[in-house]
Amino acid sequence: MDHIEDTWADQAVNSGLAALDLRKLSETEFEGDSLPMPGGRVYGGQVLAQGLLAAGHTVEEERHLHSMHGYFLRPGDASKPITFEVENLRDGRSFSARRTHAFQGGKPILSMISSFQLPQDGPEHSVSMPEVPGPETVQSGVDILSPFAGDATADYWLERTPFDMRHVEGSLLFKPDARPKQYQTTWVRLRKTIEAPDILHRALLAFGCDQIMLEPLLRRHGVSWRTKGLNFASLDHAMWWHRPARADEWMLFVQDAPTAQGGRGLGGTWIFSEDGRLVASASQEGMFRLPTDLS
Repeated sequence: MDHIEDTWADQAVNSGLAALDLRKLSETEFEGDSLPMPGGRVYGGQVLAQGLLAAGHTVEEERHLHSMHGYFLRPGDASKPITFEVENLRDGRSFSARRTHAFQGGKPILSMISSFQLPQDGPEHSVSMPEVPGPETVQSGVDILSPFAGDATADYWLERTPFDMRHVEGSLLFKPDARPKQYQTTWVRLRKTIEAPDILHRALLAFGCDQIMLEPLLRRHGVSWRTKGLNFASLDHAMWWHRPARADEWMLFVQDAPTAQGGRGLGGTWIFSEDGRLVASASQEGMFRLPTDLS
């Protein structure tokens, strides 16, 4: 089984990295492909990461990505390439700002602004990471799905999902939380070690983040990913990178769902390195609609 899991990990991570390998069309225009997805829609985290990398290609390497704000405007078609157009909004002494639009068929599917900064000294503080069981003691999503290998849906997630995600409060893949709560803590790590520049590790963090950003809404309302009639989609995404981190090392996502109303729900996340440093924060609002009868 270890050999099979290593093969799955290689396939999944290589597929993710291939999608993030953009083709340069001009100094400010790039093109990328998508991971195949069940249902054929582009995965939002992928297009976020691609947009960040497109912007990063137009910025001096010494300036590090520190924030982004993006809106998902239309569902993308995973079978067709995506074009990314980058606008230089400003290059100041310390900060650079870029606007990136992702297009398919001449229509925008994502619009984002990202900001980059030269490293600088300044005051330091951060919140503390909560005490939770370590990642080696928490069941992996790969382990949960492995017994179902051969099923098309399970095979997709085993072979295409680049991240190992370990939910301290239990997975929501097949069943809801028996004791609904508005928070969750999740260990996240790329499924194999990679050698990559800082901008790719930061983009990968956005890539993985989108997969579970709104999950606390499911946990709070006592539903799972398999609940019939669940209607769920990302609307926007904001993220801040505070300190360097590697996507192939364990990170703890401390997540909350402070509100849901009007068919929308909000998720927030603090992301810590395994040694307790706050490395990033994120927030996302999504469409969140439940069936009227959950019996």
